Amino acid sequence: MGKYVVRRLLLGAVTAVGVSLMVFALMRIAPGDVAMMIVESQAGEYWTQEQYEAIKLELGLDVPLPEQYFGWLGGMMMFDWGTSLYTGEDVWEAFTDKFPVTMQLAFFTVLLSVIIGIPLGVIMALKQDTWVDYVVRIVSLAGLSIPGFWLGTLLIVAGLYFFRWSPSIVYIPPFTTDKWGDGNLWGNFVQFIWPCLIGGYVSMATKSRMMRSTMLEVLRQDYIRTAHSKGLRSFIVVYRHALKNALIPVITVIGITIAFTIGGSVITERVFILPGVGNMMVTAMSNRDFPIVQSLVLFFAMWIVLTNLLVDLSYGWLDPRIRYE
Repeated sequence: MGKYVVRRLLLGAVTAVGVSLMVFALMRIAPGDVAMMIVESQAGEYWTQEQYEAIKLELGLDVPLPEQYFGWLGGMMMFDWGTSLYTGEDVWEAFTDKFPVTMQLAFFTVLLSVIIGIPLGVIMALKQDTWVDYVVRIVSLAGLSIPGFWLGTLLIVAGLYFFRWSPSIVYIPPFTTDKWGDGNLWGNFVQFIWPCLIGGYVSMATKSRMMRSTMLEVLRQDYIRTAHSKGLRSFIVVYRHALKNALIPVITVIGITIAFTIGGSVITERVFILPGVGNMMVTAMSNRDFPIVQSLVLFFAMWIVLTNLLVDLSYGWLDPRIRYE
């Protein structure tokens, strides 16, 4: 297993280099100029070329591109993600301030999708072709068909129209912190419950349908029939013999959800006005803030690589027959 992990980590490093090159190049060739935006905001229509060049020099944009790239990549490895070109804020500090918000959103979204989706999938398999199976399949199909951002927008519009309710525009931390002020556990719960429920519903749909398919396949195996013939209770057969084997393909889906919930937080945080990494990314892109966008995209890429590695390693725990070469 050790060689397998090292090989996957090396492959992940190659992937990270490729992603870093791609995002670095795209940010430079995309239309717009952050130095121009800053000088126009400072001097208005009457800016001069000298002011523009001074801004470029201050931001380090006059340095050759290879030197910019290797300087940024080396800093990433040392947790020095550079300084925001637009606000002057340290990127790493801004990231560590906002990442807990994104992690809280992602954690509870995935948790809700798992604790709802897997039991529903098992129930659909055990009640195959009954009214329960049909109802849950329709609900799951709706979750697969309706975009999460549309559900979030619909929730906000309905809340405003019928209940005069809208999401808080100020982040409410669960505990007291120096940056965000006094904590409020209930207020934080109310602020996060709706985006987490919407994200969990959309993610739950995939897991429940996958769980149904794999569970039906496992329940038809000979060893399941043997367990029933020995007189074991149905709960024991399902829980001890069927569920663990049926979970292996579902674990892959859960891993993909964990990976992409972090990246997909961009839309959810924007809709519900949450000050997380996703919202930080959108703001940085609109301001052409190279250091922030480059660093966050590379972070998202490495998050996906490491999540997939952990998912692969979990297969060996679920099924001892799986070996890593």
